[in-house]
Amino acid sequence: MNWPRAITLIMLWPGLAAAQSALPNRNLTPGAINPTVTAHNIANTICQRGWTASVRPSYHYTERLKRAQIRAYGYRDRKIWHYEEDHLIPLDLGGSPTDPRNLWPEPHLRADQWGSYAKDRLEARLGRMVCHHELALNQARAMIARDWISAYRRFLGPTPNNAPLRRYRKERRSGWYQQY
Repeated sequence: MNWPRAITLIMLWPGLAAAQSALPNRNLTPGAINPTVTAHNIANTICQRGWTASVRPSYHYTERLKRAQIRAYGYRDRKIWHYEEDHLIPLDLGGSPTDPRNLWPEPHLRADQWGSYAKDRLEARLGRMVCHHELALNQARAMIARDWISAYRRFLGPTPNNAPLRRYRKERRSGWYQQY
């Protein structure tokens, strides 16, 4: 056994594991909701075409926050393009657009891993279900904030589909729920 190499790998493992985590640190990212979105007004907010684009924070805001949060999370991989500054409770479910407690640097990871694109698919499914009154808004928010991977397994299947999406580019033109 190559002991120096083994010791190096052990020393690096916590940082690598942190960067590979598909779930946020609950102390840093507990989630936060947009108080203007309630179960009573979803037809005029989250279920309206283009609504999420109207509340989405600017690229400059999220990129600055992403850099700071990558450091706060202790990720060794500091390449910002390896992460999406994601809303834990998505805008599709009335998550707070700008509260740092609802945003975190979510790793993209590989197509067969639990990463940002798999979570995007879950967000779309839950948003559709809420808008079609198949799932209560607060129930959807709680499931995704508690453990989005368990929610994915329940509604989409046991293995992740983390292939990149074209979601945000088309959102403004045709509505998020038509892309999936």
